[in-house]
Amino acid sequence: MTPWQLRLATKIIHRGGIIAYPTEAVFGLGCDPLDFNAVETICQLKNRSLSKGLILIASDLEQVRPFTSATPAQLRKLETKTSTPTTWIMPAHPHCPRWLTGKHQGIAIRITKHPIAQQLCEQLGHALVSTSANISNHPAARTALDVQRIFAENVDMILHADTGGYHQASEIRDVRSNRILRPG
Repeated sequence: MTPWQLRLATKIIHRGGIIAYPTEAVFGLGCDPLDFNAVETICQLKNRSLSKGLILIASDLEQVRPFTSATPAQLRKLETKTSTPTTWIMPAHPHCPRWLTGKHQGIAIRITKHPIAQQLCEQLGHALVSTSANISNHPAARTALDVQRIFAENVDMILHADTGGYHQASEIRDVRSNRILRPG
């Protein structure tokens, strides 16, 4: 990805747009997590209920602090090295938007290790919605071409690059119990 593409993707997100980008295992659809209209559009594209909640990715802990009331020990788990990408369910901050948590009390957060997703979050200066690029209950897109086939002109930009090579979506764990909610 070129610096120009990164700047363009950032501008699109800041204007309320939706992008598709590679993550550790699949392509994700992303937008500004504080933009309800963009989040709602993603859920409509995916045929996904807002009540399910969404994952946020970030490049560092500072980007997720506004969304969670996790303790320092819980936050450190976000930076723990694991054999597969791990998304943690953290206690949601009382002011965290319901369109991010859905019907849940927690917020799903991952510190991404994918270089493009990291650069995107760094350039934005904040966390990014990250939901798999698929129609609900269908396989997730693994290439930019897959995204194009599924969403055609319904996303504002597709970042053409490889995923991180993992074959499973991220593991999801509860930070309080350490229980695996979705194997990775």
